[in-house]
Amino acid sequence: MAHLTWTVDDDVATLVLDNPPQNRIGLEMVEELGEALDAVERSDARAVLLRAEGADFSFGGDIEPWPDWDERELRANFERFLSTFNRFERLPVPTVAAVQGLCFGGGLELAVRSDVIIAGRGARFGHPEQSIAIVTLLGGIYRVAARAGRARAMEWTLTSQQVPADEMERFGVVNRVVPDDTLLEEATGFARAVAKGPTKAHAAHKALLRTWEAGGVAAADEVMFDVALPLWRTEDTRLAIPTAVAALKAGRPRPAIPYTGR
Repeated sequence: MAHLTWTVDDDVATLVLDNPPQNRIGLEMVEELGEALDAVERSDARAVLLRAEGADFSFGGDIEPWPDWDERELRANFERFLSTFNRFERLPVPTVAAVQGLCFGGGLELAVRSDVIIAGRGARFGHPEQSIAIVTLLGGIYRVAARAGRARAMEWTLTSQQVPADEMERFGVVNRVVPDDTLLEEATGFARAVAKGPTKAHAAHKALLRTWEAGGVAAADEVMFDVALPLWRTEDTRLAIPTAVAALKAGRPRPAIPYTGR
């Protein structure tokens, strides 16, 4: 039975964690995530929604086989996990995570690789790794720190506390908290809305933010025009800028642009 499924409906690809009862992430799920990313990259999807079946988003990694892996296997398997998670993070389209229930460990590390996290009000987040004397193996602590700051990320990692969605929103880890019963509707609606936008410009913003995270403002400034100027060759920009100029000259509101993503 598959642990992760995917579909592409119009402009939105949906990835679904479905490994009951806790949606734990193991070798099979990561393999299927890689296959789903292959399909998304081949598709015409202009946004991705990541969600999970069941009461909880994910309890984290499937730790049952870990005691049987030697150090060489541990490194090989976790490098595979990290590489696949990073592929999701670097998709050139907006990604939205819909999080309900518990989002712990590897589940949190996957969710924070989304561009936008929309959480149900009852969702809780945390790093359980210190409870088994390890670190956040897939880069969770520093990705949370990039959103919430070093001090808060360190506190949450030291305590493994279950942090409510409202607190995660207050510190910038979660973008929006919504009623649990409307979570999927609102996250899907957001994904569909951004899928209608200028996809190439969205990809450029993602690239600039990755550069800024890696090297700061100076590094992002250094690549700005290499990233930005090719947008002038896209169909969307060639339509949008003259349309905006015409509206300005005529004193009319700027009209909605039917972006094609090209």
